[in-house]
Parts: sequence; structure tokens; C-alpha cells
Amino acid sequence: MTSSLDQAKEALGARLRELRLDAGVSGTELARRAGWHQTKVSKIEYGKTKPTDADIHAWCAHTGAENQIPDLIATLRNVEAAWLEWRRVLGTGTKRRQQASIKLEAKTEVMRVYHPFLIPGLLQTAEYAEGVLRSVVEFQQVPNDVDEGVSKRMERQQILYRRNHRFHFVIAEQALLTTVGNEQTMIGQLDRLLAVIGMPRVALGIVPAGSPYRVSMTNFTIFDNTRVMVETVTAELTVTQPREIAQYGRAFGVLAGQSVTGDAARELIRKALNARTPRP
Repeated sequence: MTSSLDQAKEALGARLRELRLDAGVSGTELARRAGWHQTKVSKIEYGKTKPTDADIHAWCAHTGAENQIPDLIATLRNVEAAWLEWRRVLGTGTKRRQQASIKLEAKTEVMRVYHPFLIPGLLQTAEYAEGVLRSVVEFQQVPNDVDEGVSKRMERQQILYRRNHRFHFVIAEQALLTTVGNEQTMIGQLDRLLAVIGMPRVALGIVPAGSPYRVSMTNFTIFDNTRVMVETVTAELTVTQPREIAQYGRAFGVLAGQSVTGDAARELIRKALNARTPRP
């Protein structure tokens, strides 16, 4: 769990506690009326347990707050939306997730993207994207629509050429070395990165492998200063707490400060490219 999700659950629990106290009902009495274990009320109120729709209905029925049910259910939905399991996100395959990215990126003026071991989606070649999405389908065991997913990912890249958008990508040097697909796939992808450097409205930085440890981080994307999306093994997390967004911004600043750009970045890419290019 993360603090964003915990805070959302705690805020919902605090609201439910207010309703119980306003009704003059003890936690023990509410549990008795609802037929719950006596510890369930306190766990919900302190954000240890996320209530279900049925729990919300029962809570409000036993505290005389039925008029609060719609708002509380909506709040519960927001809590659920903050942490989406990949099997839900990718339930029908990869295409729908790529379509959602198109909509979100179109509304974003400034994107900051960090990845420690892969090339970000907006910079991928079709062959590289196919390799990534095929691995996602196989690992997450979701419907195989890789071709459709790749097509949508390529469509996403049109945003790079729109005047009212700016992009700052920072990748670790490991992203140049991680093999996706085969050698030809990687050669094509590294050539693509060389072409990216110098594009208008696009900045690319690479954190050299020997850089000192400064901040522990998984891959994440900052959309303007309104949300951050973080990918984990099991789920996709959306961060909307301003304090946390600012902290991700600080982390990105640290990583960007460690990265090399321009000719120094080209040198790292060519080094990785030379290692994969067959010699006569």
C-alpha cells in the first residue's frame, strides 16, 4: 500500500466515524446491529479495512444517515480507482489501456517520465512495443490483443509533435541494456533514441550506471502537477495528493540532475548500440 491509498481510506473512515458519533451509537453497538465482528467498526474507521458497498449501506441504515449513501459510495469508488489491479486494467487486453493513455496525455501539457529499465512507451518503436506488450500479456495472463495494443501505442506517439505539449524523459542506462525482442529490435530502438535527442519540445536524459544512489524509485509518470501514475507488479497506482505529487517532482528533479543529455547521452546510446551491432 502507499500513503495516497492509506490517506483516502482513512478519510473515508473518519467520515463514517463522524456519522456514528453524531448518531450517538458506540462502535460495539453498531457492530452488534450490523452483525459484524466487534473489531470491524474500528478497522474501517481507522482505514485498516476498506468497506464494501454493503457495509456503507448497513452503516448508514444503523446510524440514520441513509441520505449520505450516494456520496459515501462515490468516495469509495474514488478509493478503489486509486489502486487498480492490472488484471482489471487489462481485463480485455492491452488496447483499452493504450486508449486511456491517449486521452490522458492529450489533456497534459507537461509530462515527466522516469523508467529504470525500459524505454518509455512514447519513445518505443513498433517492434520494441510488441516485445513489451507480449511480455505483459504472458505475465498477467490477459487476452492477447498485442497487435491492437501496438497500434494504439504508436497512435499515442502523435502527441510528441503537438505544439502545446512538452516532454521530459529520464531513463537509467540499464534501459539501454535491457533486451526486449531480439538484437535487431534493440538496434532499431537505440537508433530511435538517437533521433529523439534534439526533437523540439522533447528532452531526454540518461542516468549513467555508475551514478551514486540518491533516491529509490520505480517507473512513474507525472502529468502536469495534478497526478502521478506508478506501475507495480500487481497494480497501477494513481497519486493525487498534492504533497505526494510534489515529492515525486523532487525525486524526478534528483534523477534529472544525475542524467546526462545531448552529446553525452548520444555517447551512452552509441556505446549500447555498438555492443549489439555485428562486427565484420
